[in-house]
Amino acid sequence: MLDGLRQFIADIVAPSAESDLAFDDTGYLLAATALLVHVVSLDGEPSVTEKRKLHSLIESRFKLDPGTADHLIASATRAEGEAVDLYHFTSVIMRSVNEEGRLRIIEMMWELVYADGQVSEFEDNVVWRAADLLGISSRDRLELKHKVAEQRQSTSSGAISKTADAAT
Repeated sequence: MLDGLRQFIADIVAPSAESDLAFDDTGYLLAATALLVHVVSLDGEPSVTEKRKLHSLIESRFKLDPGTADHLIASATRAEGEAVDLYHFTSVIMRSVNEEGRLRIIEMMWELVYADGQVSEFEDNVVWRAADLLGISSRDRLELKHKVAEQRQSTSSGAISKTADAAT
């Protein structure tokens, strides 16, 4: 009877608590994905381009099949919606991921920021805060920002020149 009462109280306190939202030492993929979801959600509902870029990054960088990536993104979206700050996610990542991996997460954040072609001051600030919490230097953060911006620029230029070539 006491166990039933405990379960009832637990259900009232956290009715949607699911085991896949638990952040432990192996939850770094969920934590990293939650950071990425946070970035694409900063300026409102993510665009189709941002959603595609998020799925592409999760699948390729974490080497996941599309179904697993969808599940991870759905779980991360729920976790991000319940979060009050970035620290919960970054602390899990700091315990589990080496510096090279943390640099890749910041690079992925920049790729999402640039996915819609615009960088808002708010997006820039969130990446700065996340990088700081992940122990990434300002120099490395800015180098990654410029690297992603240059890649986006060269990709855009390539697409424009291909379109121009096709028109002639």
